Amino acid sequence: MSSLEPSPLDGTDVAIAVRAQGAGPLNNVARYISLTKPRVLAGNVLTTIAGFALASAGVFDFAALGWVTLGTTLVIAAACVVNNILDRDIDQSMARTKKRVSVTGAISARAATIFAILLGVSGLLVLLFLSSPLVAAIGVAGFLVYVVLYGMWTKRMSVHGTLVGSISGAIPVLAGYVAVTGAFDGTALIAFLMMFLWQEPEFYSIAIYRRDEYKAAGVPVISVSRGIEHTKRQILLYTVLFAASALALPLFGGVGITYTVVMGIVSLVWIVIAIRGLRATDDAQWARGNFRYSLWVVLIMCAMFAIGPVLP
Repeated sequence: MSSLEPSPLDGTDVAIAVRAQGAGPLNNVARYISLTKPRVLAGNVLTTIAGFALASAGVFDFAALGWVTLGTTLVIAAACVVNNILDRDIDQSMARTKKRVSVTGAISARAATIFAILLGVSGLLVLLFLSSPLVAAIGVAGFLVYVVLYGMWTKRMSVHGTLVGSISGAIPVLAGYVAVTGAFDGTALIAFLMMFLWQEPEFYSIAIYRRDEYKAAGVPVISVSRGIEHTKRQILLYTVLFAASALALPLFGGVGITYTVVMGIVSLVWIVIAIRGLRATDDAQWARGNFRYSLWVVLIMCAMFAIGPVLP
C-alpha cells in the first residue's frame, strides 16, 4: 500500500532477490522478504508512526504504537506480495523488475499466495485484537483498494490508476492517527489528504523518467497516456494542493508556528522546483531531481508530525 508504491521506483526487493540466488534456508528467507517490497514497507512504517505521533502530541503509548505498526506492516506486506503475483506479466517487461523472484519463478505463485494469506491474516488479527476494530477496518480498506481497485483494475486500464493507488498509500498515516484517537477528525483528514497529494508529484516524476519502460510494458501511466508536458503541469497542480493542505493543518489545532514555518518553506521550494520543470529542457533529469526532493518533503513532513505538536 503506498506511494511508496504507486511509487514503482523501489528496487530493493530485486536487489535482495539477486543476492539470494544461491541455495540454503537463509537465501530462501531473503527471497520471501523481497516479495514484501522492503522499501515500500519502510516508507509505510514511517508514515504510520508519524500519524500516531501527530495524534499523541508528545504523550506516547509505546505498546499501542508497536501493535499498530506491526499489524499495519503485516497487512501492507501481504498487499505487496499479492501485487508481485499480479504484476508478473508487467514486471518481466521492465528492466528494473524482471529479476523479481515472482518473475523468475524462484518463489512459485502458490507459495507466494500462501505467504500473503499468512501475513494478511496475522496483521488483521493484530489490528483487530491488539489495536482496535476501527484500525483493522482501515487496514482492510487499504488492502482492498491497493490489491483490487489499483492492482487488478485501474493500474492496467486507466491513467487515473495512480490516484486510486494513492488512497491506499495514505492509509497508514490514518491508521496510526486513529489508533490513538479512536475516531476520525479534521486533523486525521488533513494528514490523510497531505499523504495522498504528496504521492502524485512523487510518482508522476517517476512516470516521466521511466516513461519508456512503462510504455513498453503497456502500463497507461500519465506520461504515456497524456504526454510529458501535461504530466509536468499536473505535478505543479498537486504540489500546490499539497502546500495548501500542509498549511491547513494548523487550523485544526495540534501544531503551531514552527510546523507552519517549516512546512511553508519546504512547500514553497517544492513549488519553485515544479515551476522550473515547466521550462526544463532535460525532462528526465528534472524529474529525477523533483523525485529526490519529494523524499525530503515526506521525511520532513513526518518529522513535523512527530515534533510539531510539542513545539511552539
